[in-house]
Amino acid sequence: MTSDITWHNQIFQGDACTTLQHLPDSSIDLIVTSPPYADQRKNTYGGVHPDEYAAWFMPIAAELHRVLKPTGSFVLNIKERVVAGERHTYVLELILELKKQGWLWTEEYMWHKRNSFPGKWSNRFRDAWERCLHFTKERQFKMNQDAVRVPVGDWAESRLKNLSKTDKRRDESKVGSGFGKNISNWVGRDLVYPTNVIHLATECGNRNHSAAFPIGLPEWFIKLFSSPGDVVLDPFMGSGTTAIAAHRLGRYYVGTELKLEYIEVAQQRLNAEKTDISPLFEEIHGS
Repeated sequence: MTSDITWHNQIFQGDACTTLQHLPDSSIDLIVTSPPYADQRKNTYGGVHPDEYAAWFMPIAAELHRVLKPTGSFVLNIKERVVAGERHTYVLELILELKKQGWLWTEEYMWHKRNSFPGKWSNRFRDAWERCLHFTKERQFKMNQDAVRVPVGDWAESRLKNLSKTDKRRDESKVGSGFGKNISNWVGRDLVYPTNVIHLATECGNRNHSAAFPIGLPEWFIKLFSSPGDVVLDPFMGSGTTAIAAHRLGRYYVGTELKLEYIEVAQQRLNAEKTDISPLFEEIHGS
């Protein structure tokens, strides 16, 4: 099928808060974005002071809440920075402000950066992970858990060979945590559900943006929280990684970006992608 909605598969230049006002209410299925972190990427976006970050983001969040469908999800990739030798609380403050605005803080995923270089400072080591905060408008939302299942792993080959009586029933935790497991549930399974830790290397190939994330990150969330033909929004589009992921998976994309040079880079990358249309995209959108 081919969309007749003019803002589908478009990246608009401008401030996110202002540009988002042109999108219809409840028109977006999934939002995946990584905004400028507090007081960082100054050469790119000027920087937002940590003390002002939550207040800066809240008008944007209000527009995101308006355009997101009730069944939709909002995934925010963000990380606290160090100020005067300690972690600033701006991410925690932002979470609390988003909850006041009406968002449900449904889950927190961790992106483990597999290729993070080692390093040390006087009072800490190098970060090797970032938050991917999952917000929704309602308790019931679209989630395709089967789409992100992973191989069961080598542990199953030996562990599942000889099951005890305990392995064949739900065995409650001995420390009173309330958790339990039935080992026999894994017999015959090739794929299982993942944890909330996503193991991906950082972006190495895209040199055209100062803070590009790996395409596998938006791809994972697009598979999990949307379906082919849905619309994925990135209000801080940068060099177009979220749009490319959406295109590859047969979704429409829409984005906003302040810097014209990044929109041009994103469009070049998208044009290169569209010269080799994926089978799924062709099936959903037509040739």
